[in-house]
Amino acid sequence: MSSNIPLAERMRPRDLDGYVGQRHLVGPKAVLRRFIESKNIPSMIFWGPPGVGKTTLANIIAKEVDRPFYILSAVNSGVKDVREVIEKAKSQRFFNTPSPVLFIDEIHRFSKSQQDSLLGAVEQGVVTLIGATTENPSFEVISPLLSRCQVYTLKHLDEKDLVGLVDQAIAQDVELKEKQIAVEEYDALIRFSGGDARKLLNILELLASTADEVVITNKMVVDKLQEATSIYDKDGEQHYDIISAFIKSIRGSDPNGALYWLARMLEGGEDPKFIARRLVISAAEDVGLANPNALLLANATFQSVHVIGMPEARIVLSEATVYLATSPKSNAAYTAIDEALDYVRKTGNLPVPLHLRNAPTKLMKNLGYGKDYLYPHVYPGNFVQQGYLPQEAGNTKFYEPQANAKEKEIRQRMHIYWGDKYKY
Repeated sequence: MSSNIPLAERMRPRDLDGYVGQRHLVGPKAVLRRFIESKNIPSMIFWGPPGVGKTTLANIIAKEVDRPFYILSAVNSGVKDVREVIEKAKSQRFFNTPSPVLFIDEIHRFSKSQQDSLLGAVEQGVVTLIGATTENPSFEVISPLLSRCQVYTLKHLDEKDLVGLVDQAIAQDVELKEKQIAVEEYDALIRFSGGDARKLLNILELLASTADEVVITNKMVVDKLQEATSIYDKDGEQHYDIISAFIKSIRGSDPNGALYWLARMLEGGEDPKFIARRLVISAAEDVGLANPNALLLANATFQSVHVIGMPEARIVLSEATVYLATSPKSNAAYTAIDEALDYVRKTGNLPVPLHLRNAPTKLMKNLGYGKDYLYPHVYPGNFVQQGYLPQEAGNTKFYEPQANAKEKEIRQRMHIYWGDKYKY
């Protein structure tokens, strides 16, 4: 008989030995495993994509350190719920007993006031907080709370882990064991899971439900998933496909395509702050120096979306989307920093030329630090030719202005300064 419990829940590991992935955190002698084994854990935030084991790891930690465990979801909990848990934790505390573990899923969805309500309890050790977030905590968690927590980054599961999960589920799950399931090809399973263990097991469960004898091939996976694809899964593959289409439409200067994909995301319940962050990246990466105002507008959009929220945020997002899509494009700054980084990795730590070094002490001045530096502001046009790269780098050039109106002006100015290095 089929159970109402999903396969992903039935296969949820109960201890560290059964936990899959995140070896950099829970492998032998890894930092988090050491904390757990000592039973002295700090408050912490798990940051990572969906389905990599954030909730599972929090459950395992509470069990391993043998403490009371409270769970709140930021989606349906408010300040009142937080305070109730804190009062309950206070009432159960005795002299030297360790604090209960409070796990908050999707902590990035908590407002500032909700996060503020946690501060005192975390600071005083009333609870040990474990927060889980798919969003960068630097943006989404208030600084006072963030400073009281260790942040651990959880990664997508690798192919070996995912294949192991499939084989383990087929061999051990009480319901799958009753079927004849053979996996001939793993590629499509792995690709569609996107490193998400929960999604992988959901796909496997869907395929297993089609018959008592199932042979899994790449074609079968693709065919079955196309039949079952939802309109917009903001935690799944379509999330990444649609944001990709959105950014590529902006890059391709098509405001209509960009607005369509924006509408798809908003209608599907995508977090508008996620969209706003991607607009900031696009403004720098794709519009760049062809229209420097784009980054200012994108940053203003990011701030506005935080302040006003939906549904009005859709108007701000639309304005920014159209502005970026219709702006001239340049990725010159983006490629320039990548070339500079590549050069640094290849050449190592080249010495700073003496004339560019800081000379705060008499000894440094005697050693020649800062000697022969030419101060541009005392020269005509506030410019004078001198070397700014390490001697070994010679006349290396990373930035190449592109053929748009703004960067043509930049090239002309650089040609006046640097001559044939920037031919005009």
